[in-house]
Amino acid sequence: MNKVLILDFGSQYTQLIARKVRELSVYSEIQPFNYPLHKIKNDKDIRAIILSGGPASVSAPGAPHCDFEIFQLGLPVLGICYGLQLIAFVLKGEVDRAAQREYGRADLWFEKGEPLFNQLQPPVQVWMSHGDHLTAVPPGFKIIGYTQNSPIGAIANHQKKIYGLQFHPEVYHTAYGKEILANFLYEICRFTADWSTESFIESSVKNIKDKAGKDRVLLGLSGGVDSSVAAVLIHKAIGDQLSCMFIDTGLLRAAEKEEVERVFQEHFHIDLISVTAGSVFLSKLKGVIDPERKRKIIGKTFIEVFEREAKKLGRFRFLAQGTLYPDVIESVSFKGPSATIKSHHNVGGLPEKMKFELLEPLRELFKDEVRAVGRQLELPAEIIDRHPFPGPGLAVRIIGEITENRLEFLRQADTIFMQELRSANLYQKIWQAFAVLLPVQSVGVMGDERTYENVLALRAVTSTDGMTADWFEMPAAVLGRISNRIINEVKGINRVVYDVSSKPPATIEWE
Repeated sequence: MNKVLILDFGSQYTQLIARKVRELSVYSEIQPFNYPLHKIKNDKDIRAIILSGGPASVSAPGAPHCDFEIFQLGLPVLGICYGLQLIAFVLKGEVDRAAQREYGRADLWFEKGEPLFNQLQPPVQVWMSHGDHLTAVPPGFKIIGYTQNSPIGAIANHQKKIYGLQFHPEVYHTAYGKEILANFLYEICRFTADWSTESFIESSVKNIKDKAGKDRVLLGLSGGVDSSVAAVLIHKAIGDQLSCMFIDTGLLRAAEKEEVERVFQEHFHIDLISVTAGSVFLSKLKGVIDPERKRKIIGKTFIEVFEREAKKLGRFRFLAQGTLYPDVIESVSFKGPSATIKSHHNVGGLPEKMKFELLEPLRELFKDEVRAVGRQLELPAEIIDRHPFPGPGLAVRIIGEITENRLEFLRQADTIFMQELRSANLYQKIWQAFAVLLPVQSVGVMGDERTYENVLALRAVTSTDGMTADWFEMPAAVLGRISNRIINEVKGINRVVYDVSSKPPATIEWE
């Protein structure tokens, strides 16, 4: 399949470039800035290269530079922000510190008839984020766009098909960024739109069959989106060669175990081993308050239970994981390639002595693409559209000690919260919503009696990828209903508060 190679120079927006390209039905792949030239030459699927932005100055000592020979390969190249400056630096233009740093919205003026701006009318609002700028274009290039603060806002060498943009077309704030990228892909590179959910499923099924052969595969199923889609995709490829293990840690939401068993055993007829181990986890968590200790205990215990139960099932060659593309990207950041392999998404990594080979069929996909694949595979909406849930479960949503009573308070409150969000048609508008039980008690009055009971915090955020998030402006009437139901129906909670902090500076989860 033809693809775009994106070289990452450390921009916070690099993943957005890949996502936008894929939204245009063209496959994209991110690699670190120093990706070897011979690999590029040997990969006949690479039809174009995009150079990302980055925080460095191109002439600074230690600044990230790609192999300069990529400009001699005859492939179309698009440089974005730092990528533009690198083009100028390498090809004998001039880059200097701007007198005024340009950050935020700007109006881009450009020449009509330029392929990169086909069908657009100037000016176009774009998003700038740079301290350096071009003061002279390289030989063979022409200026094709400018802003008030950047006389050289876009450049082109039509003969060599090398283009550069000082702004970021991949971000939401650039008004026609997707159209500009589409022009690069279709008008200049002549890609065809051949990347789709259907094509991914078709090629993945073939690859899984080829890799697995007749060997067995074991998948740790959490019931979350990623592991669920991986399970159904692998099952479509190899059927009964796949076994899934679901471990009930006692830290799950209400009726989660029953839902997973219903969907995967009854609907998809997947071999599912369901392990009840709540008493083991709770005994080891007794008296533990520190959140990092909680995570380590849960991770270690999960491994122990998984390993013990796996031995009962016979020999498996492969361990399947729901690893996603952002996890892969993080392990090969612009600082240099890393040999790190993603840990199991529920825990902290399975022991090497288990001798599994990894099978990660979703490692090319972003979260929204995984959901699209899941819908194509006919997973039910309650699985595909569910909000993210942390691997350690409710343990990190109970601040302080974890007990059966506190877990039950939280399960009941969380169930009411989700019911009311769905009833108000708000669940799909929220990236993640959950309740947090605080280690605080407060005075209240119920009937004529004084109470001294638990405080519950509600959290709901909007986001695109979880890296940043804004608190969701919950309608007052809905918030009032949720609070009223929780206080009246959950014995042990007499006060409800709403978290209105964004990420950053806060995190989405409380622990």
